[in-house]
Amino acid sequence: MNDYEMLRVIDFLERTRAPLRRALPVADDEPVWNAVTFLIKSHIKGQVVTQSSLTQVTGLPYATGLRLVGRLIEEGHVVRTPRSRTGKTFALHPSEALIGTFSTYARQMKALLAETLGLRVSEAEEGEYYFGGTPLGSTIIPPLRLAQMRAEDNFELRFLLNEDNYFTSMRNMWADFRNNLAFRRNFDLVPLPALHAKALENGRREVSGYDVISLNMPWLGEFAEKGLIRPISELVRRTGVNALDFHPVIWSTGNWNGAEYGVPIYCTIEILAARRDLFEAADLEFPGTFAEVIRTARAFHDPRKGMTGIVWDGARGMPIASTFMFFLGACGSPPLSLRQTRQGFTLDGVEAEALVPLIDSDAGRTVLDYMHQLVEVSPPDILDMAWDRALHVFLTGRSAMAYCWTMRAARFEYDIQSVVKRQVEYLPQPAGPGGSRVSPIGGFLLAIPSNLPEERVDMAAEAIAWMTSREAMKAHVKNGFPIAPRFSVSADPEAAASSPIVRFVDRLAKRNLLQTWQRPNLPQYTRIEHVLGEEIHDAMTRTKSDAQALADASGRIEKILKSRRAAH
Repeated sequence: MNDYEMLRVIDFLERTRAPLRRALPVADDEPVWNAVTFLIKSHIKGQVVTQSSLTQVTGLPYATGLRLVGRLIEEGHVVRTPRSRTGKTFALHPSEALIGTFSTYARQMKALLAETLGLRVSEAEEGEYYFGGTPLGSTIIPPLRLAQMRAEDNFELRFLLNEDNYFTSMRNMWADFRNNLAFRRNFDLVPLPALHAKALENGRREVSGYDVISLNMPWLGEFAEKGLIRPISELVRRTGVNALDFHPVIWSTGNWNGAEYGVPIYCTIEILAARRDLFEAADLEFPGTFAEVIRTARAFHDPRKGMTGIVWDGARGMPIASTFMFFLGACGSPPLSLRQTRQGFTLDGVEAEALVPLIDSDAGRTVLDYMHQLVEVSPPDILDMAWDRALHVFLTGRSAMAYCWTMRAARFEYDIQSVVKRQVEYLPQPAGPGGSRVSPIGGFLLAIPSNLPEERVDMAAEAIAWMTSREAMKAHVKNGFPIAPRFSVSADPEAAASSPIVRFVDRLAKRNLLQTWQRPNLPQYTRIEHVLGEEIHDAMTRTKSDAQALADASGRIEKILKSRRAAH
């Protein structure tokens, strides 16, 4: 159960208790209920609770309420944390035990309600659906044909999606009480490395096990070239998806050799997050270059106090390979010899057979030197750390800066564990020597497997149209997932007001600081990524010298490119 669902359950319980309050104005447990729900809601929303404010919501005379709050503290249900350096003022929080107990209660009530209404069979299936309607009460009309087929023919779509907070929210929308379009079991959410393997495996089947699959944007060339996904240009037009409402750079990620194979479902930007409160207290400017990042990270790095200067994705494989390519892009260089344009670089108009690696270069050496310096001001296990694990260090207040994706950074403002709410400054990627502050775009496409039976294709296309609709994207943005590829969503005042990240990324887009060339989506991308994931990690761990690692990476990638040339 996520934070938003918890808030809706509390709201429902409070509303059901209102008639009882009117009928029986005196209830022994009422003050405790008032105090506990106020604490839980404030904790989720990141709002400060004082002893005075908690006392007031109990509904008791002040002195009696104060004694009740004192008893809750003594019994360990409520914990106090200092609000000032002097320690004279405190904030109150629910204890971990109280959060766990209330979460269990909320889940049980949710399951009981569903069973009573006949929406699901039993309490054991509580996890099969989502409570509370579409995000933040937005009204989204589900696809009528899908709803009708599910009701009349038990038609169930199957989805293969990335395991992240956005797709979890999307699954919840489908399994919502009011939509009731699917069970949670209709969705396979798998981690990113496993998603690639599972999607390839599905493509080798005689009949696809999924109606819709999600693809990491750089994978498109591989799946299109292998014939594992079908062109969807005509399907897109029939379902009413408006390509002109998507940022051109984002829409282009679903295009291969002039044909549309995927529709962007969300985009995410690799940025630098910095603790505004720490920078202000230290009277330091936010960094805009590699050198400034290192200088400020060293100023904050103090492992004895549990504080590191910066965190980033340093784990072997996909994480460190992406990090290297992003830093290479910050130095003004793509990983391969793409064609240069006024805005950056492109695969368009490039003969794939003519591509050569640009890894063993001045830019490559600069990047490795920068990464070695980052290691010195990072957690000691940074080379085993990536994504949510690295993010957690920053989210829990143990790092001054973090290189991260905006989709994951949304947790800074909404995660119940976050101690950095409203204290984060979002910055474009700092520039390396000879480069600029262009920030890389990532994200996912929705595609239809080529081995999906024809009688299911139209329904799959309907599903994609709904999932990528302006209304669905706006609902997700308002629910804490800040990046949507549609102009109409980014320009919506209500959506923009929901997150500082939405406004920040919109400013980057207007300054042409968002690009995809740092990770070109050619068919050999995953093999190139694999090479970099090994060689760059070897350089960071000093298993190889920088010179040897770059030379080996360049040689291996050249062989990959040559193997394609030989095949053609």
